[in-house]
Amino acid sequence: MWDFEHPPLNSELASRYSIDWMLPSECADRLASGAADIGLIPIASLASIPGLRILPGCVIASKGRVRSLLLVRRASQSLATVRSVAADTASRTTVAHARLLFRHWGNPDVPFLPMRADLDAMLEKADAAILIGDPALLALEEQSNRFERGEEELVYHDLAAEWFALTGLPFVSAVWAVAENSPLHEQAVEQIAADFLRSRDHGLQNREALAAEWAPRIALPEQTIRAYLSSNIHYLLDDECLAGMNAFFRLAAEAGILPRYTPPIEAALRA
Repeated sequence: MWDFEHPPLNSELASRYSIDWMLPSECADRLASGAADIGLIPIASLASIPGLRILPGCVIASKGRVRSLLLVRRASQSLATVRSVAADTASRTTVAHARLLFRHWGNPDVPFLPMRADLDAMLEKADAAILIGDPALLALEEQSNRFERGEEELVYHDLAAEWFALTGLPFVSAVWAVAENSPLHEQAVEQIAADFLRSRDHGLQNREALAAEWAPRIALPEQTIRAYLSSNIHYLLDDECLAGMNAFFRLAAEAGILPRYTPPIEAALRA
């Protein structure tokens, strides 16, 4: 979102776009209701909301360890014996991936309890917890402090790394989507895609500035944010990410977690 928030292009873009900030799951709801034309949505929403078109080129994905998608469990319990999972409801895609992983771990029927992202409160109600985004990054920063305080031993599973170990493919979290029933015409959609690709590229060129800007906002060390933006997140919707999406949708449909859906091949950015 660099160009939408920083000069010299933010004024120009503000004349064409009205932006509301919310969780990805809420973005999907806005698209479904027709209250928005464009949204950064969990990819799971593509299977449940008809008539969405993926903007090519941009993605939130990871090709290994991501650090911001965590399953935290008590060390005294194995993955196969976890009886309940408290799930941060910020992203439907992460929960769907986690359900698939639990099937792989021999625990396909474990119930998921929607809760606010608070690790201690979640583990009071469930044997394991799913944290997404800033709460996950903060939990990793707090991990050593918990150990020094002699608190209960916990195991932290990076869900993107677990997915890659299972499939050999990227964990794709979110894409930009356009509602096909919106009043946008084809030329406008092409301009939107160009604006978002340009903003992504400018953001990648300014990761140092982003780390300095966001460190005081979310109480994380600047070097942690810099490493996250540089090493953990993949931003290009390429063929490998499209394969990861296809595997996710196929497995989720086979497991009855999501309706069948096949991402359009034109969503991948061609060289």
